[in-house]
Amino acid sequence: MQEQDKETNIDPSAQAQADGAEAAADSTPSLQEQIRDAELKAEEHHDAWLRAKAETENVRRRAQEDISKASKFAIERFAGELLAVKDSLEAALAAEAPSIDSLKSGVELTLKQMTTAFEKVKLVEVDPLGEKFDPHRHQAISVVDSEQEPNTVVTVLQKGYLLADRVLRPALVIVSKAKT
Repeated sequence: MQEQDKETNIDPSAQAQADGAEAAADSTPSLQEQIRDAELKAEEHHDAWLRAKAETENVRRRAQEDISKASKFAIERFAGELLAVKDSLEAALAAEAPSIDSLKSGVELTLKQMTTAFEKVKLVEVDPLGEKFDPHRHQAISVVDSEQEPNTVVTVLQKGYLLADRVLRPALVIVSKAKT
């Protein structure tokens, strides 16, 4: 009976600690469960990464296609404008016994069409006569004595052109030199 008393006389605080340890063991996941949860999260993150990588590749591919199309068809608007100029030139050549005056007026109208086409695509003519020589926009062919200030464009041999403020063709010019 004494043994039975010893068993029933267990310290209540020790019993509470033992119960708390059991409860803690039940509430904390086992190592296996923690590993399984970590593997699931890793799989989710890997899947998300693969999807993001695929989306990035799709965006890159679409951008390359857009760039390719843009460069291929960039001249489309300008080409459409030039078709009217070509039609006018063909009409002039097809005319039976044209007079000098009619040819001249036809060429003037065609030149207006071409100038309009140039303006629409921001192709600007550079005629620097009397301006200061600019090596970024002009190409000096020679230098001559002149009454004008040194480094001034005296003669324009060929007009230059800018395409959206970028030199497409520099103007060929003759420049004045300093008096000696």
